[in-house]
Amino acid sequence: MALFAAILPAQLLLTLIGRRSLLPPHFLRWVGVLAGLRVLRSGRPAAGRVLLVANHTSWLDILALAGAGNSAFVAKGELAGHPALKWLCEQNDTLFIAREQRGTVARQVAQLRSALARRRMTIFPEGTTGDGTALLPFKSALLSAVEAADPGMTVQPVALEYEEARHIAWHGTEPGGANILRILARLRPVTVTVRFLAPLAEPELANRKAMAMAAERRIAEALALPTLSQPAPMP
Repeated sequence: MALFAAILPAQLLLTLIGRRSLLPPHFLRWVGVLAGLRVLRSGRPAAGRVLLVANHTSWLDILALAGAGNSAFVAKGELAGHPALKWLCEQNDTLFIAREQRGTVARQVAQLRSALARRRMTIFPEGTTGDGTALLPFKSALLSAVEAADPGMTVQPVALEYEEARHIAWHGTEPGGANILRILARLRPVTVTVRFLAPLAEPELANRKAMAMAAERRIAEALALPTLSQPAPMP
């Protein structure tokens, strides 16, 4: 709260002059520091217009990637139902998606395409957080935003590797507040390595399904994890 109060005047001023996206990534990075998050980085985000495609384990993913990748995010639509949280998310140009409303996919894809023209965006194609032991199948719907994109657009997989993924993961029926308190109560830091992998290239960019499969395979290999449909590796 002290950090928020300290930057709020500057954020309101930057909003007035149309530069509200400058501070939020730094704010999120420092929230991560205060939460005990220790971020290591391998590789770099590509230059230019970039869509990052990442695995999803925890709400900490947002803090880690905002700081390491200066990215905005696609988030679940229900987050917009909390006015204060919605305002905070909007400061970093969050795009809210109602995944359960299949009839709105075309509009959502158009919104993402428009957002990508302004800044780097991140999607979590698993659609929800996993338990840290395997990747959930990657959904391809939002990757329609970069189908047949011009050569200036880059699709880059990102592997988020937690040292203690099984203990950090927020999944199942655990309430969000309980997970936050559990993370904050830790005596050890939460260490995550943000691995920016090589951007997708032909023929991985052939269509949205090819992109989803390629990103899933690349991230699974980087994390040495099976996907939900694959057997776990032998110990």
